[in-house]
Amino acid sequence: MSPLAPAPAVPRPRAGIGQTAALMALLAAALALAYGLGSSYGAGLVTRTAILALAAVSLSFLIGQAGLVSFGHAAPLGIGAYAVLIAGEYDMTNILAVLPLAFGAAALFALATGAIALRTRGVYFIMITLAFAQMVFYVAASLSAFGGDDGMAIAARSTFFGARILKPDLHLALLAIALLAAAALGLEHLAASRYGLMLRAGRENETKLEALGLDPYRHRLIAISVAGGIAGVAGALLANQVEYVSPSTMNWHLSGELIVMVVLGGSRRLGGAVIGAMVVVLLDEALGRFTEHWKLGLGLVILGAVLFRGAEVRALLGKFSHG
Repeated sequence: MSPLAPAPAVPRPRAGIGQTAALMALLAAALALAYGLGSSYGAGLVTRTAILALAAVSLSFLIGQAGLVSFGHAAPLGIGAYAVLIAGEYDMTNILAVLPLAFGAAALFALATGAIALRTRGVYFIMITLAFAQMVFYVAASLSAFGGDDGMAIAARSTFFGARILKPDLHLALLAIALLAAAALGLEHLAASRYGLMLRAGRENETKLEALGLDPYRHRLIAISVAGGIAGVAGALLANQVEYVSPSTMNWHLSGELIVMVVLGGSRRLGGAVIGAMVVVLLDEALGRFTEHWKLGLGLVILGAVLFRGAEVRALLGKFSHG
């Protein structure tokens, strides 16, 4: 497209703050119900949903705002989990130190790999993010001091100045929901800002943005770093929940699952990723109770998502492949 051609209208993000608040209230209500019934299983289910939703929301920001479809988003999530494990081995367990460490390590990885991946477009971007994620997977599998391929249990959940406040499942669930709400609302405000407008403008017409003297590369790199850092926080929470860390956390299967969550809920709304996470986790649990072939049912849901919502991601890929 010629730089002199009129730029297409850049869509404003749909107001999703009310939707996000409603979804957080739903998760909190589910947690209260589980706690009232004395069900640690229910509390664990809500916690896992909130953790995966946190990672999915960060990926939704990349896909919906910048048009960056990453197939390696599980890598920063796994790095955040390993940050908890490694910090614990050096007696660093304070949650106020562990969460920033997980965010920083994952964001730094996303920054370094994103600087290279953003030199590509479309399917090539997807493949190079997958390649970087697999590289980290094999590096983690080779860390014999931290369990190698089998992984390693963490000594205990993170503390708050020595107090084991996250030991009860309820407290960890509340922290996960609070961080999910903070991330979702923060990203909503970011998407509605001038920076978010720059991201969407670059997604719609990169050549026009460059002709105006603006740098879409830098804006996208920041977006990748922020999304990677948030995924790292989700990984730290996941490590605290299962009290175990292994290279499987970085597997491409989890990256694909996060993409499915985003597609199911719709990438235009960050709250949609929360809905997608709820659907996937609940289907996973429900189908697993009725049949050992539960993956078949989940596969049919994924197929339906590709048929009915896949055009949205394909359109983003098509826009990102130009320039």
